[in-house]
Amino acid sequence: MATVPTPDKLLWPTMNALKALGGSASNEELLEKVIELEHLPDDITSIMHSDNRQTRLNYNLAWARTNLKKLGAVDNSTRGVWVITPKGEHCTQNDIAQIPKIRRIKAQEGKQLPQHEALQEEDILEQNWKDTLLGKLRAMDPSAFERLAQRILRETGFTKVEVLGKSGDGGLDGVGVLQINLLSFRVYFQCKRYSSSVSSSAIRDFRGAMAGRSDKGLFITTATFTGDAKKEATRDGAVPIDLIDGDRLCSLLKDLKLGVQIELVEHIIVQEGYFESV
Repeated sequence: MATVPTPDKLLWPTMNALKALGGSASNEELLEKVIELEHLPDDITSIMHSDNRQTRLNYNLAWARTNLKKLGAVDNSTRGVWVITPKGEHCTQNDIAQIPKIRRIKAQEGKQLPQHEALQEEDILEQNWKDTLLGKLRAMDPSAFERLAQRILRETGFTKVEVLGKSGDGGLDGVGVLQINLLSFRVYFQCKRYSSSVSSSAIRDFRGAMAGRSDKGLFITTATFTGDAKKEATRDGAVPIDLIDGDRLCSLLKDLKLGVQIELVEHIIVQEGYFESV
């Protein structure tokens, strides 16, 4: 039976992937490069995590990144770009292999929580709100979800956005026009409230439905896309289809402030040393 590599098994592949990408990468780029370098088949990369928001591989890769960051081998920016640090540049495969041992020793000494309990606070908060949001999205009426997609497109610069719904227009959910400088593109979109991975066949069906009508497509889902689906979306000689998975959809709604409210919490720290120097 296919098994997903554990976080420890993904430590060195993560370093190799970052190096292959020039020393920096986004989460998505890093995931795709690890899949490529490790030759991971689709039946492994499409296994969903229990949160139904991401794949098990993506979840384990996040743990690998976190542990590499704790070692000081990698770091990440506020925009989610991961980079190899000067220390990481000099790390050997043997150095990286010591991370699980160091983590176990620190856990036994009480210096660090076990891996399954050691999620950083920001990671916990992000998981919680995204899980809650995806639950709400998946519970929406299909027509309401289509209207939400319509609103998202309008908020991001599309015009003439129309929800086709049950009009029998080849199974397409909607269409809009995106203008970039002097050029405009007619873009059809499909939005599905899935809890499992979107397969390549769904991408082919979508492309077939909009054949001859558009030069661009957009597929929005509350789930993830399999590796084959991503390849099919950008296949040479075929109409390109942009993909928005559940994780990206959550971030998009947060950025647009649609159904997501951001609260800034004041954190006050008493500077004890100040009073000693008065």
